[in-house]
Amino acid sequence: MTIDRRIFLKLAATATAAASLPRAGVAQQVDPAIRGPQARPPFGYEDVIRRARDLSSLPYERPTSTVEDMLAKLDFDAYRDIRFRPDKALFAQSGSPFRMQLFHPGFLFRQPVTINVIREGVPTPVPFSAQMFDYGRTKLDKPLPVNTGFAGFRLHYPLNKPQVFDEAISFLGASYFRFLGRGQHYGLSARGLAINAGGDPEEFPVFREFWIETPAPDAERATIYALLDSPSITGAFQFHLYPAAQSVLDVTATLFPRTSIPKLGIAPLTSMFFSGENDRHSDSGYRPELHDSDGLLIHSGSGEWIWRPLRNPQRPSISAFVENNPRGFGLMQRDRQFSHYQDLDLHYQTRPSYWIEPHGNWGEGHVELVELPTGDETNDNIVASWIPRQTPERGQELTYGYRITALDRETEMHPGGKVLNTFVTLPKAHGSDEPVPAGARRYLVDFNGDDLPYYLSDPQLVQVDASVSAGQVTRAFVLPNPAIGGFRASIDIEAPEGQTGDVRAFLRAGGKALTETWIYPWSSQ
Repeated sequence: MTIDRRIFLKLAATATAAASLPRAGVAQQVDPAIRGPQARPPFGYEDVIRRARDLSSLPYERPTSTVEDMLAKLDFDAYRDIRFRPDKALFAQSGSPFRMQLFHPGFLFRQPVTINVIREGVPTPVPFSAQMFDYGRTKLDKPLPVNTGFAGFRLHYPLNKPQVFDEAISFLGASYFRFLGRGQHYGLSARGLAINAGGDPEEFPVFREFWIETPAPDAERATIYALLDSPSITGAFQFHLYPAAQSVLDVTATLFPRTSIPKLGIAPLTSMFFSGENDRHSDSGYRPELHDSDGLLIHSGSGEWIWRPLRNPQRPSISAFVENNPRGFGLMQRDRQFSHYQDLDLHYQTRPSYWIEPHGNWGEGHVELVELPTGDETNDNIVASWIPRQTPERGQELTYGYRITALDRETEMHPGGKVLNTFVTLPKAHGSDEPVPAGARRYLVDFNGDDLPYYLSDPQLVQVDASVSAGQVTRAFVLPNPAIGGFRASIDIEAPEGQTGDVRAFLRAGGKALTETWIYPWSSQ
C-alpha cells in the first residue's frame, strides 16, 4: 500500500474536524446452516436505513478520540510505513475478481471504523489483526486488541491488466471516497454529504460503519453499505461500483435530519485548484498548471450546458447556479496535455473528472461552487454540490439517488463546442502604457469541438454573444483559431469600482448556439 503525503495533508482538516464517534453496534451473527423459515431475511440496505432512522432519534454523542495513544502519535512517515499485506486481502478465497484491503488506524485517522463483510446474507465484523499489516520500521509499544477497528478500506479490481489488482475505490476519512477508471490516477474526491461547506464552522459527517457484500466469482460490481452520522443528520448509503474504462458508482442516500439544516450539500465533490492558464501563480515553479480539476460543468434542467472555469481566489468565494431538476453537474479535469503540467510524479493530466447524474427529479435548488484561497497544492479548496431550496427539517426522511462517472474525456458529453482555454488580462496591447479604466478586464476564451472546424472556411458566420450581470461589455468579437480547430472570443468589460458580477458568453451562427455557455466571475476591486 503506497501512501501519498499530499493525500494526507489534504485530509488533515477533515479528519481532525470529524474526530471520533462511538462504535456502532455489532450485528448479530447467524449460522447460515441453521437458517429456517423464521430466520431474518438477508442483511441489506433496509437494515442500514433502519439503523440510521433509530440513530437519528437519539441525542448526538460528541466525538471523543478512542484510538490508542501510540497510534494517535504516529507521524506521517511512521504511518506510511504501515502497509496492508496483499496476501491477507479479503475475498481472495471466494474467487471473486475483487480484493479488499484495510487501512490501519492512527495518525490523522483516530476514530476506528467498523468494517463488516456480508456472506450469504449474514454480516460479520472483521476483527483487527496485526498479522494483516507489515509495520516496516514503525514499532508499536504494545499489541493491539481485536476490537481496534480500522481507518477505512479499499477495493482492488483488475482495471488495467487481467492479472493485476488495481485500487478501484477507497473510503478513508470522514465521509470521503474516491474511485478510478482505467488509466486514471487519484485526484478529486467525493463525499457522502457536505454541511455548510465553506462556512465557519463546516460540519463533517462521518461514515462510522460499513458493510461490504462478498462478490461472487463472476461479479461485475461491488455493493457497499454505509452508516453516516453527525450532529445534524444521520444517513444510510448504498453504493454499487461498476469498474470499467470509465467506472460508474450508483449511489442511494436515505437521510434523517436531527435538526434544521440551512445548507445541506447533496452529492458533494471536493477538489484542488492552485493555478491554471486563467489564474497564474508565480510560486508554481517550473510547472505551468497545478489542479485536480479545472472547471465546473452543469447540464441545466432547461438543457443549457454551462462551463465555469475554477480559480484560486484571493478571498473565499461562493457561486450559486439556480436550477430546477438539474440533469447533471461535475468537477472536470478538461485539460489533458502533459506539457501543461510537466509533473512526472503526480500525473495531473490523468486525474479523473466526476460527473453527477441525478436519478429522478431533485426539484428546486442550486448547484453551489465554493472556491477558497490556498497557498499550495496540498489543500482541497474547491467544493461543488447540490443545495435543495427547501431546508431539510428534523423528522423528515429524504432520499436521493444519483450516478457518478469517473471520466477521462468529454467527447460525448454534449453536442456542442466546448471551452478549451480561458485567459484574463487588461484591455490593452502588451507593453502599452495606455491608461486602463478601473474595473476594466479582457477575457480571451477559446472554443473548439463539434461543428466549429466547419465554420473556419467562413468565419464571418460565427458571432460571440456576450453579456455581464453588472457593468457593460465595451467590445466583443471572435477570431478563427486554426491551431485548435475553433475560435477565440475576445470580451472587454468595464464596471464601476467596487462592483462584482459574472460575464457570460457563447458562440452562435445566426439563431443557432454552437457552444456551451462560458461563465466567469469578476470584481472591479
